[in-house]
Order: sequence, then structure tokens, then C-alpha cells
Amino acid sequence: MHDQFDQLEPESMLREITELEGRIGELRQAAGMPEPDLRATLDAALVELELALAALRTMGSEQGPEQGGSAAAENERRVLRTVFQDAPVPLFLLDRSSSVRRVNRQAATLLGVSAGYVSGKQFAAFCDLATRAALRSQLAAVVRTGRRRRVQVRFLGRERGIDAVVTLARVWIRGEPDPMVVVAAGAAGPPQGGDGATRARPAGQDAAGERDAREPADGKRAAAKPATGKQPAKGAVVPPQSPPESRPERPGARRADPERTAAERTAAEEARAERAAPPKVAPTQGVPAGDDETVATMVHRMDVLATACELLLDEPVFNETVAVRRCARLLAAELADWAFVDLVGHGGPVISGSGGATAADAAPLLRRQVAMGPDDERSVEAARMLEDLEPVQGTLPHTVFITRQGTLRPHVEDLESLGVCPDGQPVCAKIGATSVLCVPIEDGERCLGTITLTASGDYGPFDLMDLGVAQRLGRYLALVIRASRLYRRRAEVADTLQAGLLPKTLPAIPGASVAARYLTATHGSAEVGGDFYDVFRTEDGWGLILGDVCGKGEEAAAVTATARHCARLAARWKSAPGDVLGVVNEALLDEDRFVTAVMAGLTLETERVLVSLGVAGHPPAVVVRADGVIRSAARGGVPLGLFEDFEPGLDGLELSVGDTLVLHSDGVLDACDLQRQEFGQERLLETLAAHAKDTPEGMLAAVERALVDFCDGDLRDDVSMLALRVEAPSLD
Repeated sequence: MHDQFDQLEPESMLREITELEGRIGELRQAAGMPEPDLRATLDAALVELELALAALRTMGSEQGPEQGGSAAAENERRVLRTVFQDAPVPLFLLDRSSSVRRVNRQAATLLGVSAGYVSGKQFAAFCDLATRAALRSQLAAVVRTGRRRRVQVRFLGRERGIDAVVTLARVWIRGEPDPMVVVAAGAAGPPQGGDGATRARPAGQDAAGERDAREPADGKRAAAKPATGKQPAKGAVVPPQSPPESRPERPGARRADPERTAAERTAAEEARAERAAPPKVAPTQGVPAGDDETVATMVHRMDVLATACELLLDEPVFNETVAVRRCARLLAAELADWAFVDLVGHGGPVISGSGGATAADAAPLLRRQVAMGPDDERSVEAARMLEDLEPVQGTLPHTVFITRQGTLRPHVEDLESLGVCPDGQPVCAKIGATSVLCVPIEDGERCLGTITLTASGDYGPFDLMDLGVAQRLGRYLALVIRASRLYRRRAEVADTLQAGLLPKTLPAIPGASVAARYLTATHGSAEVGGDFYDVFRTEDGWGLILGDVCGKGEEAAAVTATARHCARLAARWKSAPGDVLGVVNEALLDEDRFVTAVMAGLTLETERVLVSLGVAGHPPAVVVRADGVIRSAARGGVPLGLFEDFEPGLDGLELSVGDTLVLHSDGVLDACDLQRQEFGQERLLETLAAHAKDTPEGMLAAVERALVDFCDGDLRDDVSMLALRVEAPSLD
């Protein structure tokens, strides 16, 4: 038997066509979602086709709602209102556009919200994304045909998704120009007979309302929320309960991060599993269980904040990228399914004061830094795409950044609030987001960006407590970012000054090749180091010098410049390295810092180089013979700038073709591993001997690799090295 459709006025037909176009678009999006319920979507599409055909057949006819009443109509309405409120099953009253006009107490209890919060919102916003499009089509069919329908849905409860079967019935209310729909929710189960029974539940859920491994586990955000402590009424929908030990692990607890190794991921997962379990609060005698769960929820939020502090402050040198990724990973593991962090570029505009940036900015102010989601293959692919999707004007992150006001949307109605993917699908539909919150990253003076969190209905919507935790984390992250950028600016200044203390290029020495290496200490890299080296002409040949000023900073840089340029100038009229160092010593007597240095004077001859060495309290030079034999030159002398009667250590040697002279600072020898053992002279000599056949550049690179591997990249002092090799004469 065919459904009986209402006849439409011409103006109503235009509205019907517009609404039909919108519902068809939603059905297309639902079909493209992860794990779509194609059967429910097909049923809804057939319903839309029937509605379109019936509308065409009845266009032009006139029929109005049944009119009439009685003297007792007002009394009946009061009785019906009382029955509606006190009914033992959840009831929703919807208008023609599916917006909630009124709910009874059981419906508000089912969703875990107040009746006033539900009113005015789309009914489909309280159902999971997989069934929204099909549900809207079924609601439209009920409004048009007047025939009751039963639909299986999944409500977004306060703690977790709740499977239910809703009965949709059209009603006419006196004084209302359009029909309305009453929705009654019952316990999930197979639809009972009749042509109107329709399945609209997501894939992976059987007819009894049970779900597969996607069922939420204990120990997550929603599982720690307080229970109401009320007994459900007979026939009311109740959330599915299962023993904690039988619930599978929450999907997406392991976050995709290609930068981490397998071992790091395993360690992070174990640590996250420990943090994820809600604190076990022993029941207190005489205290309701709901209060214990409230305490557990608060303790869990405090643990998240404490963990965030540890992660953000654990980096010895402030690193913005590391801090952002750590924060996103923590939020995605503990509070949400997806976490997005958007920041203003280093040179971009920053919102100061209480907002006030114009909304007319054409280019997006924010840049997506990280999108952290579940670790399955589909989500990893989506994360790559979402990291390239900028939060443009009109999206929630952009609005929060402009206004500097955190926003909580427990039930998402506008699926495009986070933007639209390149394929036209809304971001919320792409990642299954039914609840969203967004907070500014501000340090008290400026807004640097936003943090956006999304959750699905399996764990309940976000609440004000989640918003408060996210706002506090946004403040912490902003302080770390501000310190990181200040530190980076200081480091850039230090690098600029340091570059001015070292030669930009090394001169070419006839019959020899020269190479140099300089490594900045990982600790205190924002300060100018005291190491220096130089290669220059002398009165009768060439000179090499390498030194180390005591201390760091601007004062040390001034002494470094004095020592280097004084040696270069003195070598113009003094040929002996000892005499040159004596002149430098006199120049540094008025300084508050001393300098250690080693200088080599080179006299070039055919196929050999005569070397005279002067040492001022510095590690001795090293000679690597062509056959791999290692020799250390003499050490001795006192540092420059301490005493007037300066006496350098002197030595002389001869270099043949293939021999290499290596000068180095004490940063090479003093580098330590995790057990505080020094790299030392022996390891240096062994490394040089093993690479005796390499070029001078290759030898120094080998020492650098050995040094970095030994100390695990943690250099406590600057490192400088200078090498010269005698080359065979060319035929030119």
C-alpha cells in the first residue's frame, strides 16, 4: 500500500525542493564517511525518491491540516503537557525543520544535559555522524507522509554512545502552521514488523545494539565522568554496561607520529596506558559512588596538567616544534580523538590585547603545525592531508584566534566549522567529530595560535572541565613558545656574532690543503662562544692559530676578537710563533679573561713544510703521518693575559707529502658521554689514525661524527678544529 502524501502549495514546493537538495548532499557525505552504513543510506535515498515522486503528483492540490477542536481543548493540552513531561520514556518534540522544540525529563537524562540546552538544536546533532543523513531523510518522510517510522540510531550520551530505536510520528498542534514530529526513544533491538521499520545504525553494530571493538574502554576522558546515581525508569534507554576488564582498548590511543622510532612508540604507549587508567579512588563509607567518580575525574585532569608541565619543561633548550608535538600528542591520548595546533608564523601578525583584528584579513593568519589523530592507516592519511589544510577565515580556529575566547561545542551542528577538505567533505565528517572545543594559545599579552580538540560520540561530548584543562594547557604552551622564540632570536644574534669571529673562507696555501670545523655547544647556544681559529700570511710564510677564550658571552667575544686580530697583525713583522704569542699576551693583560692558544708557523719548501709551534697552555698539536703514525707535539706555556713574563711552549717538526697537522680545542677532549667519561686524547688519536688516508675535510668530519656519537649530541663546550696537509707538487 502506498503512503498517503499531503498536497503542497506552490510556495511550499519551493521549500521542499530546497530541503531535498540539502538532504541529498548529506546522504552523499554520509556515503563517503569511514565505515559508512550503505544500507541505511540506500533506504533513505529511496525514501527521498518516493517523496519527490509524490510531491510531483500532488502539486497544485489543496489540502490543509485538520481543523477543529472542542471546549475542553485547553484542558486536554494541560493534561498532555503533564503526560509529556512525566512519560517514562524519552520524548522529543521537533518542528518541521527537525529542530528540537521541547524534550521531557527522560530525554534530557538520556543525553546527560539540561532540557534548555537541547531546545533549539537540530535533533540529528545528538546522534552519531554515521546515521545523521539517513535520520534526516526519515524525519522528512514522516513530515510529508504522516506515517510512523522506526529508526535505529546511536545517541551521543554524556559518557558514551547509547544505542536506541526511535519511533517517529507526525502530529498537528493547534496554532502551529506546520506539522511537528514526536520522537520516542526505546531500548535498542531489532525493529518489530511493519514496513516502516528502518535500520540507521553504523556498520559494526549488530541487531541487538552491541558494538564491535570500537566500544569505548575505561580510563579515558568520558569514563571518568561522574554518574548521575539515578535509577532509569522502566522502558528508558540506558547506556550499555560491561565489566571494566572486558572492555577493549580505546581505538586511537596510539597516535601517529612518523618522527618516533618503534622503541619510542612502545615506551610512549606504555606510559600513556599508565596515565590513561583513571585513578582508583577507594569508595568512602557513606559517600555515593558518583562522588568517587567525580574525584577520579578531577584527579585525572590534574594528572593531565602535571604531565603537560613535565613534557613541556623537560626540554633543556626550548624547542617550539618539540613542545607543540608533545602537547598535541598528550591531548590526543588523554582528552580527545584528534588534536590540532595552529600557530601564527614567526613573522606573521599576532593578536594583542583583547582581540580587535579585523575579520577582513584575506590571507589566513594561522598555519597548521600538527594534526594528531588515531594510528590506523586511514587516519594517518587523513592527518597528512589535514596538516596542509590552513584554518581559513570563518572556521572555528580562526574565530577563536581573532576573539581570544575559548569555544565549547558539545554537539556539532555545522560540520564545516573546522573547514572543508580539498575533496569537498567537511573536516568534521572526515574525522567523525561530534564534539569540538577550541582555545587560544595566549601568554597573557598576545595570542599566538589555537588548540582544537575533537571527539566522537563513543566517549561523550566535551564539557566545561575539558575546556578549562585545554585553556590551561594553551597558556602553558604559549609561555614555552614565547621563551622558545626569544631563545631562538638570541641564538641567531649569537650565531651572527660568532660568524664575525671566524674567517668566512680559508685562504689557499700553495702545496697544501686546509680544512676547519666548528661546533657550537648544545648548552648555552644562545651565547657567543670563545673558540677561534685563523689562517694568514706571516713575514716569511704562513701562520695557523687556534685558541679558546675563558667563558662565553659578549665580553668573551670582545677578547676573542682582540686575540685573533692581534695575532694576525703581529705576524706581519714577527715570524716566530712564540714572539707573536708574546705580543698577544701584552695586549690581553688589561682584560679580565685569559686565552689558551696554539700557533703554527709554516715555511714552505719543495715536497715538505717546516713547522714551528708556539703553545700557550693549549692542548698540543697532532701530526698524522701519511702511513698512519701519530705524533703529539710538545705542550707547555701559560695562558695568554695572565703574566707579564710570558713564556710559551716551543716545538718544531717537519711535514712531508701526505702528512697532516691537526690543531684542536679542549672541547674535543672534554666531551663526555652519559657516564661522564671524557672523549680524551686516546680516542682522538685513534679516530685520526683510522682516517689517515682521508682528505683533511674527511678527517675532521670523522672526528666530528665520533664525538657526536660518543656524547649523544650533547656537547658541553664549543669545538674547533683546524687541519693542514702537505700535498704532492702538481705538474703545472
